[in-house]
Amino acid sequence: MASVSLKNIYKKYPGGVIAVSDFNMEIEDKEFIILVGPSGCGKSTTLRMIAGLEEISEGELLIGDRLVNDVAPKDRDIAMVFQNYALYPHMTVFENMAFGLKLRKVPKAEITRKVEEAARILDISHLLDRKPKALSGGQRQRVALGRAIVREPQVFLLDEPLSNLDAKLRAQMRTEIAKLHKRLGTTFIYVTHDQTEAMTMGDRICVMKDGYIQQIDSPTNLYQNPVNQFVAGFIGSPQMNFIDSVLRKNDAKYIVEFGADENKFTVEIPESKVDKETLENYIDQEVILGIRPESIHDEDMFLSNAKTGIIKCLVEVTELMGAETYLYLNCDGIPLTARVSPRSTARPQQELAVAIDPNRIHLFDKETEKTIIN
Repeated sequence: MASVSLKNIYKKYPGGVIAVSDFNMEIEDKEFIILVGPSGCGKSTTLRMIAGLEEISEGELLIGDRLVNDVAPKDRDIAMVFQNYALYPHMTVFENMAFGLKLRKVPKAEITRKVEEAARILDISHLLDRKPKALSGGQRQRVALGRAIVREPQVFLLDEPLSNLDAKLRAQMRTEIAKLHKRLGTTFIYVTHDQTEAMTMGDRICVMKDGYIQQIDSPTNLYQNPVNQFVAGFIGSPQMNFIDSVLRKNDAKYIVEFGADENKFTVEIPESKVDKETLENYIDQEVILGIRPESIHDEDMFLSNAKTGIIKCLVEVTELMGAETYLYLNCDGIPLTARVSPRSTARPQQELAVAIDPNRIHLFDKETEKTIIN
């Protein structure tokens, strides 16, 4: 098994286009790392550089303690699973899975043993004689994984492998891949634009934007302590609410104020979140208040106990999701999304008071978008 080390990696295309800038990351042996970000952020390009399918313009890439910048893909001891499965249509499942081993001149008996073992792990033993066209999307994905497993690589690279599957199958395959990682004990590097996949599967997540790393952290830390507004908005579904606000100081208390002049709403920053040295620089300045949908409450218990952060809204749309309800609110022209209990009685066009949980607020610098407090 192997660690992967990326040191000051750049990818530059002709014409001055820079797809990946100064990418630095140490991936430990057996770790499950997720690269996540919007389309065009450089995550797939980074994965393809690790695979050797894209040339590295600058920097050093080490797999284990071996520098592999100029090593051919087949000699890097990695296996890649693609978004479109890339199966040979004229071959059976067995032949597809065995193909890479045949090229390496592995003995027939060993090929059979490895293919049957991988098929058993992936629960596709009954499909070995079928051709890809006779398989469902989920089955094809398993075959693509099986083809990678039989090679027993040091590193698995997975490029959006679930994006062609329907929602139910995607959830099922997420679990399967996470279990597979535990069973194989191999380093996994997984690219996705789906932050639900990222949050549920990875040991650590690397969030990218415009070719730059924004933050590398555990799923919990990314969610609770984003380093900037982009990470805060990208991680979490529905996404965090952002409100243009002003920071005020009233006696010794710091208050976030927003809304129309004749109808100001205020949220007092709790003592536990106050960093006086930082906040003093922002008094009477514009800031961005961030609050996640699940931290906006419409229940009487919260409203009656709230000493700050009660705001009046108009309910525009309600979405009952089964275990929860999403409320789309308009608060004096400020759109807000709240994730509340399915027992909520809120209805469209109803006036509603909601309470923002002050212990769950985030503040961001309006200019730099960097986090002021989490």
